[in-house]
Amino acid sequence: MIKRLHTPISYEDIADLRIGDVVYLSGTISTCRDAGHGRVVRDGIFPQTVDLKDGAIFHAGPIVQEKEGEYRMISVGPTTSRRMESLEADFIRKTGVRLIVGKGGMMDRTAEACRSMGAIHCAFPGGCAIVAADSVNRIEGVEWLDFGMPEALWILSVNDFGPLIVSIDVCGNNLFENNKALFSRRLAEFKKRDE
Repeated sequence: MIKRLHTPISYEDIADLRIGDVVYLSGTISTCRDAGHGRVVRDGIFPQTVDLKDGAIFHAGPIVQEKEGEYRMISVGPTTSRRMESLEADFIRKTGVRLIVGKGGMMDRTAEACRSMGAIHCAFPGGCAIVAADSVNRIEGVEWLDFGMPEALWILSVNDFGPLIVSIDVCGNNLFENNKALFSRRLAEFKKRDE
């Protein structure tokens, strides 16, 4: 299935998506990495200019150009999502975010939070930072610049941002972990044949 989503995202908007489906997002997405996750989860500090409830975040460290008080997106490549695994479940519960985007997959705690809170994780292809930047219409704002450019929370207006591959769905199915188990079984079968 290919589906186009627009923020804000309701549970009903994503309920029929399954791992392997493709999503394109329009509306608002905010970059949020390790430092931002820690600020929300450990410090209880939330962004002031964007509501993450029913929203979307992107595990990314953008390169942004500032000229005369205006920001322009140069590159916005995905960060490895697994880096946020220890904080993501609590981040989902505290913010009510519906769509998480990053590079690669996430693990069991995040999958369970997606199932219990009605959220999804999507993988954005690595190495496509310029493609992602081309989907950014404008930078609507920035918070937490005290973390530096890549860790700041950039609020982006996007159009047809993707392709995003659903890697964890609202049922808690996990594409990367399922594939890892499948490949392990196949490898074991292959080794058995050679004995």
